[in-house]
Amino acid sequence: MSVDRSNADVAAFTPPGAVEFAAVEALLAPWRALTDPRFDGREHLPSDERYLLVGNHTTLGLFDVPFLVLDIHARTGVLVRSLGERQHYRVPIWRDLLSHLGTVNGTRENTRRLLADGQAVLVFPGGGREVARHRGDHYPLLWRERIGFARLALEFSYTVVPFSMIGVDEMWDVLVDADDPLYAPVRALAARVDVDPELLWPLVRGLGPTPLPRPQRIYGRFAAPIDARPFGSSWGDTSAAIALRDAVQAAVQQGIRDLQADRAHDPARSLAPRLWGEAKRLTHAQAAALRRILRL
Repeated sequence: MSVDRSNADVAAFTPPGAVEFAAVEALLAPWRALTDPRFDGREHLPSDERYLLVGNHTTLGLFDVPFLVLDIHARTGVLVRSLGERQHYRVPIWRDLLSHLGTVNGTRENTRRLLADGQAVLVFPGGGREVARHRGDHYPLLWRERIGFARLALEFSYTVVPFSMIGVDEMWDVLVDADDPLYAPVRALAARVDVDPELLWPLVRGLGPTPLPRPQRIYGRFAAPIDARPFGSSWGDTSAAIALRDAVQAAVQQGIRDLQADRAHDPARSLAPRLWGEAKRLTHAQAAALRRILRL
């Protein structure tokens, strides 16, 4: 029988072992080969685990985050605890898998437990609305008036590390979003089962007329850390929380712009040039091996 760990003692967590991480990497290997993720700015990650990673969600939300978490773990040994949308925890098996890999139901209480325990935490202030893209959205930061992460950073004197991700939004075009009249019956059903209609995934088109993603390189960047202490030290200091939120949001937006500018000069942003480059490198390696043989 599956166990719902969404409200368990989230601080008392045993990370997956090496075999489990290897299995996850093997499952992701085909997607990694197609997207060839690139991350930079790792030097901005604090040496301890007392930091909040705060960044932007991309379309559908599941196609770049695993690489971010695995990259940090591989480089630093830290398994960042991701805050998940509560709807995830209504799905048997899926919720157990998320919990086993360190994701927690992103309630204020659970987050407080993690911060009190000094753990690194991953936050997407835009939540499910950034995942459920609408037509015309392109890397929007839909944080609205949310300042919860900033209040907690102030309360626990945590460092905030802004990060930005791009690549996934170019894999699909949104055909029908949650505001479309065609979605009216689905919205009505969602309301009946207590699902926020804003979280309904859009209908998308990717490769040709199919929903298969167009292979694009994934890019991520960690920005300079922001110490919450100069802003204040109290959960109830709303003006300080807003100021901190705005500083983090500006850093994330700048990171998106910088990554887009860098990508414009990357000849291997699409799959075909990357495959051609790999083929040329393989050919050069084969030629070098042949020369070595001929010298024997």
